[in-house]
Amino acid sequence: MKKKKLLFVINTLSAAGAEMSFLQLLRQLDPKTYDIDVYVLLAQGELREQLPAYVHLQNKSYSDCSVLSKKGKRHLVHRVLCAALYRGTVFFQLPYLFRTFIAMCKKRRLQPDKLLWQLLAQGTPAPKKEYDLAVAYLEGGSAYYVADRVRAKKKAAFIHIDYARAGYTRAIDRDCYLCYDRIFTVSGEGQRTFLDSYPQLKGKLSLFHNPIDRDAMIEKSHELCTHPAWNSYHGKKLLTVGRLNPQKAYEVAIETMRLLKKNGADVRWYVLGEGAERERLEQLIRRYGLEEDFRLLGAVDNPYPYYAGCDLYVHATRFEGRSVAIQEAQALGCAVLASDCSGNREQITDDVDGRLVALDPPQIAAQIRAMLADPFLLERLGDAAAKKPTSHPEDIEELLSLTE
Repeated sequence: MKKKKLLFVINTLSAAGAEMSFLQLLRQLDPKTYDIDVYVLLAQGELREQLPAYVHLQNKSYSDCSVLSKKGKRHLVHRVLCAALYRGTVFFQLPYLFRTFIAMCKKRRLQPDKLLWQLLAQGTPAPKKEYDLAVAYLEGGSAYYVADRVRAKKKAAFIHIDYARAGYTRAIDRDCYLCYDRIFTVSGEGQRTFLDSYPQLKGKLSLFHNPIDRDAMIEKSHELCTHPAWNSYHGKKLLTVGRLNPQKAYEVAIETMRLLKKNGADVRWYVLGEGAERERLEQLIRRYGLEEDFRLLGAVDNPYPYYAGCDLYVHATRFEGRSVAIQEAQALGCAVLASDCSGNREQITDDVDGRLVALDPPQIAAQIRAMLADPFLLERLGDAAAKKPTSHPEDIEELLSLTE
């Protein structure tokens, strides 16, 4: 039987939640049935080596540097310039860029990444192949590229975010989602917010749970933590995993830590992740004198021993699509405290497999103190979280059914 030709397009292969779930999705595809191509729009990211051997990376050139490193940022600028100059793309895009820039300024919310995604998508050469199924795994550039530049019998797109809260609009997208045959959101709340913008696509939406490999995570969780700041402290440990960006509201976590120390709590808060907010957050940490108490450990290759070693996982964010970090924490049996926001509400049943709290430092601090003081509560919540299903083969079946 002739193999079906699949193309997956993703913006980067950086160490982040959506990219990790993307790799796990690829691992569940049968190479005997499917010929699988991957194209990385920004042609960079440190996870290239984790692509399955049977996947064909279509980028002619590629950089393994993180998009957050100095080298990665230089690569990104070069990539944008190449796209802008490709067949005069920047001149054709000027009306769109000007119109979108003015709209962002009126809302007082300038987002350079969303401003440039169309430029990158339109300034990237189209693949020569025609595919049975082309999948845009992320919003923005990959969605625009698959919609406008890829020839495929069927097209599918993934939405991993709260569409409106993340700053997307139909004008920014140029209605690209109207051309897709199926749109997969990772949460029910994500569906509802997306439909506020695209109500006519209700019949094309499906739920797709982020795939994670619990057995592999448990195995890796037995390895040693590598950071001395973690290993040298033997008191209560809080953990948060996520990029250092405004969505994650780390300034709220830092203020919460200040309140905990003010009340004499013997606890430290550790964050795994990197991002553009690091310098601002470090300044805030120094201002409060929390250099030893709130530690930004950066990105690590294996976060799972940190999950296994923490006393409480805290995820106090402004909004989410569906947090891979919460999924991982629950799969490893962590008690979880999360902000009561879109995405988080769908992953946690309050006081059953975790707790929800308002994104407010005094309330978060009070919940942390109460939970850490009750080991039986932590054990109950962690045990319930670990029993939640992590495999949803029916989701992948629906995706692949588009090739039939």
